[in-house]
Formats: sequence, C-alpha cells, structure tokens
Amino acid sequence: MPTLSVITAAYGSNAARYLPEAAEGVRAQRLPPHWSLEWIVQEDGDTPTLAHLFAADDLVRYRHNGTRLGIAATRNLALGRATGALVQNLDHDDVLLPHAAATLVRRFEEHPIHWAVGAADDLLEDGTRRSWDSDLPFGLIAAGEVNAWAEARGGNWPVHGGGLMMRADTLRALGGWAGIPVDDELSALAAISELAPGWNDAEVTWLYRKHATQTSRNAHYPGLEDTGRRIALQRAKALRTLLPPLSPTPLGENGHQVDLGPNIRL
Repeated sequence: MPTLSVITAAYGSNAARYLPEAAEGVRAQRLPPHWSLEWIVQEDGDTPTLAHLFAADDLVRYRHNGTRLGIAATRNLALGRATGALVQNLDHDDVLLPHAAATLVRRFEEHPIHWAVGAADDLLEDGTRRSWDSDLPFGLIAAGEVNAWAEARGGNWPVHGGGLMMRADTLRALGGWAGIPVDDELSALAAISELAPGWNDAEVTWLYRKHATQTSRNAHYPGLEDTGRRIALQRAKALRTLLPPLSPTPLGENGHQVDLGPNIRL
C-alpha cells in the first residue's frame, strides 16, 4: 500500500498559533482507498515548543532539530524520515482542503508525472478567502514549460511551490529543497518541473495564509526574494544544460519508480 507523506517544517510559538488548523486539514484528507497517510512534522530551533501538540496523535511523526537550521534544512530532515512514495509540502500556517490529497494523487495514478499542484486561495487574517488566477494552462505541463514561462516574465513563477506534491524519490534525486534563506520551495519546483512533466490542477486544493508574521512580511525579504528567484532560475538552467528530461514512467504499485534517463533508474 503506497503512502503519502505530508511534510511540514515548523518553528516556534508562531507555528503553535496556526498548526491546529493545519492539523485539522491533514486529518480531514480523503485518500483513495488503497493509500495511507503520514504527517512528518519537523520543528526547527534550539528548544522544542510544539511536541505537546502531537503527543497523542498517531498520524504525526514529530521530531525536533535541537538547533536552528532554517526552513530548507528542516524540510530535508523531514524528507529523510518520510516513507511515502509521494510527498506533499505543507507550511505550518497553510491549510489543505479535505479533497486535496485525493485530487492530486489521482493525477499521479492517471498520468506519468513527477509533480502536481492544485490551485490556491489566499486565506486572509479575517478568515475570508481571496482567489487568484493562474496564467499557466491547467492540465498536463511538459518538462521545462513552467520555467520558460517564468523566464519570459522576469522570474515570476505562475504557480506556488508551497502546495507541491512530488514523487519522493525524484525530489531526493534532485537534492531536495535548496539550502537558500527564502524560496526553497520555488527552487524545488524549478528543478523538478525542468526535468519532469507535471500537472497544474484547476481545483482549489489548499489555502495560502496571509498574516503579519509570515516570512514575506519581513523587512529583509524583498532582497532575499530576488536572490532566491535568481538561484531557482540558475538551478533550472543548469539542469536543462546537463541532463535530459526524465523519461515518462508510471507511478507503479509501490510508487517508487524514478527514471533519470535511458540508462539510469532508481
């Protein structure tokens, strides 16, 4: 039975404010009948502050870093503990809608893709939702198409890496989330979408929370964002130059088949 691993990197008291709602969304997932679910929560920082939230929760596999490592390293530590064929990124302040997993897992079963993302609504501080349109076509997306769109528009990507579902082995083969201060999820999207086909789903599957303490409201973020997006494009261009696109392979019964070209298969 294949497993979907939801991966959440969390940090400090701010996370405690939003994690109960994130947890509600994870527990409400309606998976296809032959799939199981695990939630890998990795807390960054010197002192554990969130363990009590998961003490009696069999769904959660919680661990604390013991030191401050940053969000990318924390996500990768969680990835190292994941047992799933697919991983779903979930930031500690965002929310998966109940149909999210079933919607995207079905796309992996129907198509030889390596990544998928659903549409997102912004979740505002007053609890209301605000929709926004994606200029990227919905449905099957060819390898390289996402980054070509971004390059043509000055490094502005048409989808958000925060809601990505990916083949776990493909993400590992590409080095996981890039160790950069911000936009590590964007760098993961740039890498996997450059080499592999994916799916952009029209269904709203997750809520991107807007609040005063999120990273993008930090005074230093604008300069770091420019750097993060430049690194994401550099990663995509390097992969385009050095490696051919991944061969289209079905997910398979155990979900772990990954093809890195005609002579390399994991």
